[in-house]
Amino acid sequence: MAFIDVIKEKAKADLKTIVLPEGMDRRTWEGASEAVKQGLAKVIVLASEEEKNAYSTGLDISGITVIDPATSPDRQRYIDLLVELRKAKGMTPEEAEKLVLNDYTYFGTLMIKAGDADGLVSGACHSTANTLRPALQIIKTKPGVSLVSSFFLMEVPDCEYGYNGTFVFADCGLEQNPTPEKLAAIAGSSAESFKKMVGAEPLVAMLSHSSYGSAKHDDVTKVVEAVKIAKETYPQYMIDGELQLDAAIVPSVGASKAPASPVAGKANVLVFPDLDAGNIGYKLVQRLAKAEAYGPICQGIAAPVNDLSRGCSSDDIVGVIAITAVQAQEK
Repeated sequence: MAFIDVIKEKAKADLKTIVLPEGMDRRTWEGASEAVKQGLAKVIVLASEEEKNAYSTGLDISGITVIDPATSPDRQRYIDLLVELRKAKGMTPEEAEKLVLNDYTYFGTLMIKAGDADGLVSGACHSTANTLRPALQIIKTKPGVSLVSSFFLMEVPDCEYGYNGTFVFADCGLEQNPTPEKLAAIAGSSAESFKKMVGAEPLVAMLSHSSYGSAKHDDVTKVVEAVKIAKETYPQYMIDGELQLDAAIVPSVGASKAPASPVAGKANVLVFPDLDAGNIGYKLVQRLAKAEAYGPICQGIAAPVNDLSRGCSSDDIVGVIAITAVQAQEK
């Protein structure tokens, strides 16, 4: 069974309520309709009557709950909640009303905070900042977690590497140039995400253009320091590096370049040294290997809020709805 099918079965076992705030995009309605049809979640789409009519034509939306923030009976409750949560930052009732009624992502995030939804999926037609800003202001990070980062679940067809072709790639969507401390935090969160999502032991490779000191550069030193911090902070996980990509996933190369490594040649979680490398890496695998790339999935937020790629398909949205539902089960 393909990895995403396993996730979908998990989602079906304990239905969660997932809100999609982008009712102004056809793909949202297609994804929502299919997710409901497959029984993956209870789905709420935020949209005005005009948006619903314009973008859902011809689709079966009978199982979808549609909420117009402008006419919702809960709008004042959410406005009051936002004022209370952000009053220390100077939030006024007038500003809160403007955000709740005009920015659907704020409305959806407040639904989660109020206990009216379990997770949110957005980003098909909005930036990562638009998706995550409300979450960081309203939901905030998990207890004991200092950094919100992201990962892609990669499912590579006919692949002998990773966990039956399944990988976690991180961070490919948020942290531009992480410090060693942040890189270590990304490694720990990604190991936890792999274990929860895939159900197998995470083997984490901290990637570089160097393997075990084969090159000397400040960029390599950063990864070396991150590995040391990660091993000390997350002793429950197998984390190693610095490793080149081939040394991380190909057994023969790993044995040659890093024979003493417990991870080399077997890695299923790949932590990239910066956002450029991570973003380029996942897109190369997605396009050239025809891999399924689900994400960016956020980790470290106290409730699941996930950011889609603006190039996503409706099928991608269905997959991320299922993943978000499973994350909500863990919460």
